[in-house]
Amino acid sequence: MSNFSNYSNQPHRYTLEKGSKKHLCPNCNKKRFVLYIDTETGEYLPNQYGRCDRESKCSYFLNPYSNGYAKMIWEEEQKVTGVTKVTVPKQKYFSTQPKTQPIKDPVFFDFETFKQTLVPKRYEVNVFIQNLLSRVQFPFDVEDVTKVIELYRLGTVANGYRAGAITFPFIDINNNVRAIQVKQFDKTNHTTGTDFLHSIIEKHHNRNKKPMPEWLKTYTKQDKRVSCLFGEHLLSKYPGNPVALVEAPKTAIYGALYFGFPETPESLIWVAVYNKSSFSFDKLKALQGRFVYVFPDLSKDGNTFKEWETKAKDYESRLNGTRFIFSDLLEQLAPEKDKQEGSDIADYLIEQDWRQFRKRTIKKPQPKVNPQSEPVTIVKRQLPPQPEPKQFYSSNEYINELKFENDMLMAFAVTKDGYPANWDIHATYIDEKTKAFTAMVEQNPNLLTLTKTFDLDILINK
Repeated sequence: MSNFSNYSNQPHRYTLEKGSKKHLCPNCNKKRFVLYIDTETGEYLPNQYGRCDRESKCSYFLNPYSNGYAKMIWEEEQKVTGVTKVTVPKQKYFSTQPKTQPIKDPVFFDFETFKQTLVPKRYEVNVFIQNLLSRVQFPFDVEDVTKVIELYRLGTVANGYRAGAITFPFIDINNNVRAIQVKQFDKTNHTTGTDFLHSIIEKHHNRNKKPMPEWLKTYTKQDKRVSCLFGEHLLSKYPGNPVALVEAPKTAIYGALYFGFPETPESLIWVAVYNKSSFSFDKLKALQGRFVYVFPDLSKDGNTFKEWETKAKDYESRLNGTRFIFSDLLEQLAPEKDKQEGSDIADYLIEQDWRQFRKRTIKKPQPKVNPQSEPVTIVKRQLPPQPEPKQFYSSNEYINELKFENDMLMAFAVTKDGYPANWDIHATYIDEKTKAFTAMVEQNPNLLTLTKTFDLDILINK
């Protein structure tokens, strides 16, 4: 009888289904589940075998090789057929479907089809864009929303079952469109549906029994479509800027709107990998030679943070001049509920006034403008009172604020005895986590504003 360990070392018979088809997840009951398929029969495995795309919020994954299912089927087939290595080692006893050979070189999304998503009038029905302009707690300026649309080439689906959805194009460093993610949002900017534009077009042609365009036939044959970073095309436009790396395109958009656009050499370029498992060397090699500030989504037990940090250490050794800097601010401070739900930095940013994040330096009070010179048509928003800055504990002092003075990063505090104090942060005995955040702040002073986003009333040095 042949040996299962030899069999399992061969190319896997059971693989996750290719393409964009999704099923109901047995764990979270969302239609984001990719089933395993038997490549010899073309049939699905039992519906508990597969992976949920909601990697941070659900993370359900059952592999047929890990729980004995593949071995059980192999043993049953050995009993039925009596196959041995000596007799017919490669004979198959099941009907097979012809395998489509994957295309190695990337096939790009049709550019003319992509341009249709950018028709200006469509933004009037784009729910995500309209939310940014008027429905979020702190609406953004029209100029900034227009800028972020142009920068990331955001578009709109105008018709069909995804009408009003936003399109997030993945454009590579050479300005080729690799894939276009489609996201549908409700009026509170929560995701209600996810798709890809090529899949929507394919469904439309199949439903109406129309022949598929030639470009789409070729495009859908490739295994990997989301094969670059979201925002990667900005790397060639801003060759020296540091990068802020997040998981989802939506998070990158919020990062740009809050921290500003890459208009100066030290300004951040916000890019996204797509999902948890996309933190791969093939994607991140485009970041070679840069400082990369990484903000993983929250996850159960901090698994995403740990996985990305481990991978980043390996990538740094292979990418000369590249440094990945992680902030564990979310991991330390977020409540357990947020970790279970896989919240990200955007979930916290959106609750803050974006105008506070644009202040890179402390400005002196400006003289009052003559009332007669002010336009009489201006309507000012009445902002709610802002809470006092939170405090956090470090080096036996309560630090109220970090800010730059005379090119030094200073800590301003009140001691346990109630006396005011300030010192150069480098002169204190701080732990590695605080050091990492300090290094980030020195490279990008606007990140100081993040400390106002969270409840920092904790003991860092417990």
